Amino acid sequence: MADEAKAKGNAAFSAGRFEEAARHFSDAIALAPGNHVLYSNRSAALASLHRYSDALADAQKTVELKPDWAKGYSRLGAAHLGLGDAASAVDAYEKGLGLDPSNEGLKAGLEDAKKAAAAPPRRGPSGPDGIGQMFQGPELWSKIAADPNTRAYLDQPDFMQMMRDVQRNPGNLNMHINDPRMMQVLSLMLNIKIQRPEASEPSQSTPPPPQQQQQAPPLETKAREMEPEPEPEPMDLTDQEKERKERKAAAQKEKEAGNAAYKKKDFETAIQHYSKALELDDEDISYLTNRAAVYIEMGKYDECIKDCDKAVERGRELRADFKMISRALTRKGTALVKLAKSSKDFDIAIETFQKALTEHRNPDTLKKLNEAERAKKELEQQEYYDPKLADEEREKGNEFFKEQKYPEAIKHYTEALRRNPKDPRVYSNRAACYTKLGAMPEGLKDAEKCLELDPTFTKGYTRKGAIQFFMKEYDKAMETYQAGLKLDPNNQELLDGVRRCVEQINKANRGEISQDELQERQNKAMQDPEIQNILTDPIMRQVLIDFQENPRAAQEHLKNPGVMQKIQKLVSAGIVQMR
Repeated sequence: MADEAKAKGNAAFSAGRFEEAARHFSDAIALAPGNHVLYSNRSAALASLHRYSDALADAQKTVELKPDWAKGYSRLGAAHLGLGDAASAVDAYEKGLGLDPSNEGLKAGLEDAKKAAAAPPRRGPSGPDGIGQMFQGPELWSKIAADPNTRAYLDQPDFMQMMRDVQRNPGNLNMHINDPRMMQVLSLMLNIKIQRPEASEPSQSTPPPPQQQQQAPPLETKAREMEPEPEPEPMDLTDQEKERKERKAAAQKEKEAGNAAYKKKDFETAIQHYSKALELDDEDISYLTNRAAVYIEMGKYDECIKDCDKAVERGRELRADFKMISRALTRKGTALVKLAKSSKDFDIAIETFQKALTEHRNPDTLKKLNEAERAKKELEQQEYYDPKLADEEREKGNEFFKEQKYPEAIKHYTEALRRNPKDPRVYSNRAACYTKLGAMPEGLKDAEKCLELDPTFTKGYTRKGAIQFFMKEYDKAMETYQAGLKLDPNNQELLDGVRRCVEQINKANRGEISQDELQERQNKAMQDPEIQNILTDPIMRQVLIDFQENPRAAQEHLKNPGVMQKIQKLVSAGIVQMR
């Protein structure tokens, strides 16, 4: 029987008897020449014997028989890599990932193949380096996944981090050698039993195991003997197994029909198909999460939440992929957001999104979490909104301002803005407080917000211009005052502001300011993107050169309004002085 021969081959492979395993697989192939798994298994055994040409032939036959089976491309990539054809190995692994994008063995193999393709030729490692090389091979992850004693480690983040660390730097192996899991992986990869410190010491009378104790294989040889255990897929199924397989296949067809109906926005039909799939197979929670998605589209949020809760509960029982659990939680959070009527209603939705992210950090889930937090904040502001109370707080702030108690005034102005964040007067008043306290950046921010809310509020221009003046940004202050004068040409505060700016700019031109102050102004100006653009403009650079070397050409330049405006900008900033 072919399955009996295959079982013997699997047992021999697990024991490290690769030659014997290859013979058994050959016997099985003679009885069932159309079984792709048998060729895959023999390819693994041959690769472990370093017979990579034969392994490649079997891998190619595997892909020929079953082109949609990702494991076949893993065998193909390993054989190509063993033959030193890294480019073909990369191509094989990429084709496999096209069929199964989440396959860790294929991902690790592709990474190793790319490293091999990029790396210059070098001598084979030996000794400790040989052990480190084991962790670079394409078969590392597959072998760990195939062994029942190490398979569970792949679900442990600290183990994965430890293995990646050793892959990046094999010299770090000694840092992790005391971890029992690392010792078990070494034992698996070297195919020898490594005695751990916590194990009981064998008695002296106990004879050493044959072959293993007498002669340990060279490290560099064993480092390459890491092909994964062939998949023990039975050829013949029991009636119960056949029925289960048929039900799963039927469930998948119902799911595909549901997906098609969903795309057509035929939601009732989609619900029927997903429900039928659940009746046929309750071991796949994707039917629940898909039906939950349809309920969201239909506005049936309570039904969606029920399906998501069932998916999470059933997924835990089945030890389903954490990504599926995350998907269920994300859809539940989406439904909870849709049902939210108050800011407090968002709390459970936010908590649900956070739980989803602990299962799998998906960008879409993170985006939904940020949106929920933002919506909660906006709703809180709306719930807190009260213009009447805001006016009361503003008046209290005004009283404290008159008493020159600026911190207390800021406190009340801030509360007023919480009650009514759309009042430009409060931002203007708080900007004045910040100015009195010397907190110019905060004051400038409030003044700009004031003008953003009401560009016709002239008081906002006086606030902003005054702050820029105190920051010695006279050119910017001049522009602010002039913008305000366009709205109110006779405003005395704005006119006085322009006059003060002109005086400071002229003082700089006449050399009546200290060198330190001039340097400070120039340094600030150089941080202004507009100034930087002017100075890097080839035309303006030529204009500035003409001012120094060719006055007649410079006068011609000044007839251009655009050039004149830029020159004035440089003069106001202290970069250029007109004498």
